[in-house]
Amino acid sequence: MTIKRVTSPAAPEPPPERWSNCLLVDGIAYVSGMVARGDDVKALAGMDEYEQAKVIFGKIKGLIEAAGGTMADVVKIIVYVVNIKNNVKVWAARREFFTGNFPTSTLVEVRALASPEILVEIEAIAHIGKGSRA
Repeated sequence: MTIKRVTSPAAPEPPPERWSNCLLVDGIAYVSGMVARGDDVKALAGMDEYEQAKVIFGKIKGLIEAAGGTMADVVKIIVYVVNIKNNVKVWAARREFFTGNFPTSTLVEVRALASPEILVEIEAIAHIGKGSRA
């Protein structure tokens, strides 16, 4: 098994030894739950679910591309929201990043995320290389 840590300026890494934003394991990219935080690691306050999802999908895109893939290689996303009634805002942002065969998807409403300003968290899995969904 080959494991490679993938980094991207689009998704600043947490302090060392906490977790990895993305690991590439034998051609499968596993992206940690991403939230709308700036480079200073503070939540981007004042953003709704659509705006946060756009930031998050941009981070995922940056990590997948750094791993050698494209958004067409994403096969699974897991979305956590604090208000499921606003899921249409997340799906609107998703349509801006995916076309054709959309990835499989799970949507979960949670009581809270890492801080009160965070309304959405998204993780992803991508198969990079032969057999792409493109």
